[in-house]
Amino acid sequence: MDIYSAIRQMKIISDNDGTFSFSFMSYSYDKDISHGVVTVEHAKLIGTSKNENNRYADYMLNYIDMDTLERKHCWQLLLLEFNGQQLELI
Repeated sequence: MDIYSAIRQMKIISDNDGTFSFSFMSYSYDKDISHGVVTVEHAKLIGTSKNENNRYADYMLNYIDMDTLERKHCWQLLLLEFNGQQLELI
């Protein structure tokens, strides 16, 4: 499955009040650092940031970790896995 198909499925699951698991490679553009692979067992997508608040909003996924109720984000192109299925590199 490619990244964009996975994102479409994440949106459908979230819109239907479900959760999904996924993993991604962490990366902070501002700090130019990664803390390795992050796995989220129960996530739900939330609305995107407004572009005036985050110049990279079009490239980010905003989600809630339903286990901790923390709002977080990740880079779309650094997604690795969705519901146990490895994603194809672009």
